[in-house]
Amino acid sequence: MHHDHELESLDATAKSVGRTIAGPSGRLSTSFDAGEQGDDLRHRVAQLNEAGGRNDEDDEQGSEYELLLDPNLPEDYETRHARGSRDFADDDEAGLLKDGDQEEEENSPYPEVRAAVPNHDEDLPCNTIRTWTIGLLLVVFGASMNTLFSLRQPSISVGPLIAQIIAWPMGHGWARWFPETISVFGRSIPLNPGPFNIKEHSIIVVMASVSFSVAYATDIILAQVVFYKQDFGILFQLLLTISTQSLGYGIAGILRKFLVYPASMIWPETLAAVTLMTAMYEKNDRPDPTILGGTMHRYKWFAIVTGCAFVYYFIPGFLVQCLSMFAVATWLAPQNPVVNQLFGGQTGLSLIPITFDWTQIAGYVGSPLIPPWYAIANSLIGIVTFFTILSPILHYSGVWHAWYLPMSDSGTYDNTGNRYNTSRILTDKFTLDEEAYQNYSPLFISTTFALSYGLSFASISALVVYTWLHHRKQIWQQYINSTSEKPDIHMKMMRKYEEAPTWWYMSLFAIMLSIGFFTVLYYPTNLSWWAFLLAIFISFGFALPIGIIQAVTNTQIGLNVLSEFIYGYIQPGRPLALMIFKTFGYITMSQSLSFVSDLKFGHYMKIPPRTMFLSQVVATTFSCFIQIIVLNLSLKNIDGVCEPHQPNHFTCPGGRVFFAASVIWGLLGPARMFSPGQIYSGLFLFFFVGAGVPVIIYFVAKKWPKSLAKYLMAPLIFGGAAAIPPATPLNYLSWGMVGFVFQFWIKKRHFKWWSRLNFLTSSALDLGLALATLFIFFAFTLHGVQPPSWWGNDIVSTTMDVQGTAVQMHVEDGQRFGPETW
Repeated sequence: MHHDHELESLDATAKSVGRTIAGPSGRLSTSFDAGEQGDDLRHRVAQLNEAGGRNDEDDEQGSEYELLLDPNLPEDYETRHARGSRDFADDDEAGLLKDGDQEEEENSPYPEVRAAVPNHDEDLPCNTIRTWTIGLLLVVFGASMNTLFSLRQPSISVGPLIAQIIAWPMGHGWARWFPETISVFGRSIPLNPGPFNIKEHSIIVVMASVSFSVAYATDIILAQVVFYKQDFGILFQLLLTISTQSLGYGIAGILRKFLVYPASMIWPETLAAVTLMTAMYEKNDRPDPTILGGTMHRYKWFAIVTGCAFVYYFIPGFLVQCLSMFAVATWLAPQNPVVNQLFGGQTGLSLIPITFDWTQIAGYVGSPLIPPWYAIANSLIGIVTFFTILSPILHYSGVWHAWYLPMSDSGTYDNTGNRYNTSRILTDKFTLDEEAYQNYSPLFISTTFALSYGLSFASISALVVYTWLHHRKQIWQQYINSTSEKPDIHMKMMRKYEEAPTWWYMSLFAIMLSIGFFTVLYYPTNLSWWAFLLAIFISFGFALPIGIIQAVTNTQIGLNVLSEFIYGYIQPGRPLALMIFKTFGYITMSQSLSFVSDLKFGHYMKIPPRTMFLSQVVATTFSCFIQIIVLNLSLKNIDGVCEPHQPNHFTCPGGRVFFAASVIWGLLGPARMFSPGQIYSGLFLFFFVGAGVPVIIYFVAKKWPKSLAKYLMAPLIFGGAAAIPPATPLNYLSWGMVGFVFQFWIKKRHFKWWSRLNFLTSSALDLGLALATLFIFFAFTLHGVQPPSWWGNDIVSTTMDVQGTAVQMHVEDGQRFGPETW
C-alpha cells in the first residue's frame, strides 16, 4: 500500500508480514554456477547467430536501450555485445567457438536471472486433479483466515509463502497414499499422476498469490454497511468484489508482450520465489565448498536460516522490544519533542537508523535482498533529500503550521492540534455540513505526510516524462512486433506451449467491465458512468509505465492518491462514489501488475500459459465468494463487531479508516486542501518538479554516458518512499543499508555466494518472520499473554516518539492555530 495513509496505515506492521511475503513474489531457484557477471564472447555470438541480433535501424537507440530500458544488465554487456556484433559480421564465429571444448550452455544475460532460474525445462503433468484440489483448499484456508483477521486489531495475514510450505507435505502425501485412478460412473479418472512435481506446486502457489490478499472492495463494504448504514445486499457485494479483483486480467493479457516476454523485464521479486521452488525439488545440487554454506544442499540452508529467523524474532518481537527501534537518543531524552522528532523511529526521522528487527527492515518495503542496488540507491536518494534534509527544514521553519503538528504520522488534525473529528462536519445523511465545517476547522497533516502527497504528484508526472523519454520507441516497436527484442532461452522454451489467446483476456475484460458498469449504475452508488470509465482509463493508461518500473526495480508507483485526487475535484461530496472510483482507478492497475508478476513466475517455471490463465481466474473468482461469505458471517455472528471496544478486538480497523478517508476526500475534497489559497497549495509545484527532473537527468546522462547519472530514475527518486508515513526513514534507511551489503558488496565481492544463496536467504528470513509472527499472535496475543515487563520492553513506551506526542507547541484552551477563514 502506498499512500492511502488514512486508509492503509492502521496496523501496518502486522499487515506488512503478509505483504512482504505476498505473491509468488517471494519464491526462488536452481544453483547455476554463473561464474563472473557476464557470459563470454562466444556465448554472446552464439545467441546473436540464433536470434539474428538487432537491425541497423535500432542502432540509433542502442545506448538508450541497453542503458535505460535494461539497467539490470552487467556494465560490460554493451561492450561485449558490440564486439560480438562486429565479430559476427566478420564471420569469425567459428574461430571464436572452436577451442576444443563443448559450447557453453545458453542462458540469460542477466546475472539475477541466471542465479535463480534454471535454463532447462521438464515435461511434467501440472493441470491435475491434485493441483486443483490442493490449490482450492488452500484458497479457502488463506482467503477465509485473512478476511476474518483483517477485521481484528492488531491484524495478521497469511501469505503465499506459507501456502508454498504447506502444499509440499500435502502434495507428497497425496502422491504416497492416494490411488492412481478412481472410477466414477464407470469412467476412470486419473487421481494420482505420480510424484508431486515442481510445476504442480508452482500452480498452487500462483492460486494462493491471487487469492490470499483481502480484496480492497471489502473495506468499501465495511465502510458502507457498518458506518454509512447502507446495505445494497450480497449480490452487490459479490459483483463489486469480483469486478474490481478480475478487471485487471484484461490489462495483464495486453501487457504480456511488454512485461512478460522480454528478457529485460526480470521482475526481481519473482526470482526469490523461483529460487525457493527450485531448491525444494533440485536433485543434482552441486556443492561449492569455497563459499559459506556451499557444502550443504540449498534447501538445508533455507531450513537453517528459516529456523534461526523464527527463533531470533522472539527477541526483538517479544522479549527485548527496544531492539526493534534502537533509538538511544529518545531513551536519553524521552520527553524532549525535538530529540524525538529527529531521532524517533515511529513518528520521527530516525537520523541514526539502527534496528535489529527484520520486520522494520523488510516490513514496509519488502526484502532488500531482492531489488537491484541501483533501485535501492535511487530510493535512498529520495529519502535523504526529502525526508532527512527537507523535512526538518520545512518543519522547523513553521511551514504548514508544523510547530503544532507531529513530524511524521498519517493522522489528520484540526486547528487545536487534536485529531480531526469527522462527525462534527457530517449531516444525518452523511453529507458535508458546510456551516459546521466553517465553524470547526480546516484539515491539517504532518510534515512528512504533506511531503508524501507532493512526492506522489511528482512521481506521477516523472513517470510519464521518464517513460516518454526512455521507452517510447521500444514500446511502439514491441506493439508493432512482439519479437522486436530477441528471445532469451526462457522465451524459446515457452514456445512449445500453446499461448493463452488474447481474446480470452479481452473477453474476461469485457465481462468484468459489464459487471462493473451494472454494479455502479444499477445500485445508487452516485458514481457516474463516465467517471467509472475514467477510473478504468487511469488504470489502463498507467499500467504499462508503472509495470516497466516495477519489472526492473521491484517498486510500484501507487495510483491511489492520484485517483482520489482526481475524483475529489470532478465530483466532490460523494464519499461512496469516491471509494469505488479509487478502487477501480488504483486496484485495477495494481491487480493487473500482480497478475503479470505471476505470469512471469509461470514463464520462469515453464508453466503452460493456458493452465496459468485458468488457475489465476478460477482462484481469484472463487476467493471473492469465500471472502464475501466470511465477511457477512463475521458481521452477523461476532457480537459487537466493529465497535471500538469489542472484547476480542474485532474493531474493523481497515473499514474504520476507509470510512474516515471517504469523508475527508469525498466530502472535504482536495480542493479545500490543495487549490490556490489553501494551506497545502504549494504542493502543486511538485507536478512541475517531477516533470522537469527526468529531462535534466536524461540530457546529463546523454552528455556524460559513463557517469553515474545513467543509473538515476526520477520516478524512483520521488516515488520510492511511498510508504512514508506510516513507515519512517528508519524502515527505508535500514533497508537500504542491508541492500547495500547484499546487492552491492556481496554481489560484487562474493558473487558465487550471492548467485547460489542470496534469494534463498531472502525467502528464509521472510518465512521465519512470518511463522514467528503467527506463533506469537495465536499463542500469546489471542490469549492475552503480554511481553515481559522489564527495562528492555518498558523503555520503548516512555518516549514521545512512540506515544505520538512529539509536538513542539500546543495551543491554550479556547485558542487555535492556522488561518482565520477557510
